[in-house]
Amino acid sequence: MILNTYIAGPFDANNYLLMDKNTKEAVLIDCSEYKQEIIEDIYKLGAKVKYILLTHGHFDHILGVNKMTEALGVDAYIKNADIILAENINTMPKLLNLPMAEVPIINGRIEDWQEFQLGEHKIKAIPTPGHTEGGMSFLVDNEFLFSGDTLFCQSFGRTDLFGGNIKKLVNSIKNVLFALEDNIIVYPGHGQSTTIKFEKTYNEILNYNE
Repeated sequence: MILNTYIAGPFDANNYLLMDKNTKEAVLIDCSEYKQEIIEDIYKLGAKVKYILLTHGHFDHILGVNKMTEALGVDAYIKNADIILAENINTMPKLLNLPMAEVPIINGRIEDWQEFQLGEHKIKAIPTPGHTEGGMSFLVDNEFLFSGDTLFCQSFGRTDLFGGNIKKLVNSIKNVLFALEDNIIVYPGHGQSTTIKFEKTYNEILNYNE
């Protein structure tokens, strides 16, 4: 498995490119901007991108969807509960005086616990609501977890925006993600990577009750 990380968008979100070495099948996780570096790496690797999987619908993770889906000829996928966020993508830019964005066209839908095949690898979509109602984390081969804005290194996603719910977030982390194997490497939507074991010991969520 080849894994590349790209910092993109107005809030330095992590976007990830995963590729199966044998089949060259690839997936892009989150799409914060149309980033030329990503396109160049795809062509250098000979990657055949099958999906763009979105962890949630906040604007800083989906700004590049239209240009990237057009360039790659693939669909983006999101859980249906977060479509409302995508359709109202300019809510936050208006508040923050950021440039207005094009409403993304997201044709694919992700079901809870759905599996996506990537060559010899499987990507499992784990429902982790709390940061948003439709928040998803993606588990690859029980080795890597892409947690979006649900779980960060020693921290967790905010819940004061539309669709946020602290009780759901605590449950998603403590009872779902922390039930995964300790050695799984966590790649969050912002910031550095970590492990399930480390977060079970040091994450701020431990101070919150369900």
